[in-house]
Amino acid sequence: MQRPIRFSHSDPAGIVYFPVYFDMFNGVVEDWFTQGLDIDYASMILDRRLGLPIVHAECDFIIPSRMGDTLTLGVLIERLGRSSLKLRINGEVDKQVRLSGSLTVVTTSLDDFASMPIPDDIRRAMERYRAACEA
Repeated sequence: MQRPIRFSHSDPAGIVYFPVYFDMFNGVVEDWFTQGLDIDYASMILDRRLGLPIVHAECDFIIPSRMGDTLTLGVLIERLGRSSLKLRINGEVDKQVRLSGSLTVVTTSLDDFASMPIPDDIRRAMERYRAACEA
């Protein structure tokens, strides 16, 4: 997914303020479900009552990005567990890695906020995606 770096993303030094990347990560995961896995994210949350809270997040900031850059963010599945998955999100500008983040999310019921196994249809979509990335 491509994200233009805007004035609102920048700090007084003119570079992306680091928490903005985590907001971008969240948006990329939402887009990845809808576009990459062909699972409507809004329906998953609102109709199926399935949540994906982030339980761990980290990021290495390698090279600053500035207003006017277009950041390309890619999603890779590093680990697919029973109820959790670990995603690697790399951000590049002109094929130069700017940052590399990792998110661990857990599937939960939005009715009682308890963890639950990844539903079979979502697991199959993730397995197909992972296989396509590895090919």
